[in-house]
Amino acid sequence: MHWQRMIGLNHEATLQSWALHSRPLIVLLNYVYGSLHFVITAGAVIWLYRRHPGDYPRWRNTLALTTVLALIGFVFWPLMPPRLLYTAGHGSYGFVDTLAKYPTFWSFDSGTIHKISNQYAAMPSLHFGWSLFCASALAPRLRRRPARVVAVLYPLLTLAAIVTTANHYFLDAAGGAVVFLAGYLLSRRFTRPGPVITHPEEPAPASAPSPPPLNAAEGEARSASPSGSARFTD
Repeated sequence: MHWQRMIGLNHEATLQSWALHSRPLIVLLNYVYGSLHFVITAGAVIWLYRRHPGDYPRWRNTLALTTVLALIGFVFWPLMPPRLLYTAGHGSYGFVDTLAKYPTFWSFDSGTIHKISNQYAAMPSLHFGWSLFCASALAPRLRRRPARVVAVLYPLLTLAAIVTTANHYFLDAAGGAVVFLAGYLLSRRFTRPGPVITHPEEPAPASAPSPPPLNAAEGEARSASPSGSARFTD
């Protein structure tokens, strides 16, 4: 927070306080953070595999490397997310754990999630890194302009979700962008392209077989006869 204050980015608590005035907005962003994040990423991977197999290996490895780099950051640089300032009793910071207080499919306080999740996996933001993966992989390959616009804006929706739910700071999102860029560059350097599948043209409809070509002698004989064959009379 001190670093963010130095560069003028320490606005997460203010943005969340504005969003808390709209319960539907908070509930929507809860579901974006907790569920849509996984659905969109998995859907992007499956879509690339089926529709763009030539590009799939590079983007699959990009996602894998981005995730691995983020996990390394979680292990060697654990940081507390803003929501834990609220649950730890530090209410003066103004953050609210929206996943715990508003409807969603799960929260970090639920039994199973609480046991298996890393509560200090804030830097870098894997949510934001994965959203950049989805936008970068999908936007150039989608045919319809509205779909491309949605893909480009998806990281902004993710950024709004991770900040207003008090799960990340803006600098965490910057860290997510760094690990995504590193993963993409590494994948581009070491990944071979996949197979390019082309769709063959539909076979032509069956037609009657054409007669064999005539040789020169047969052609001259048939052309000399009115009925198509040579006839001689006394």
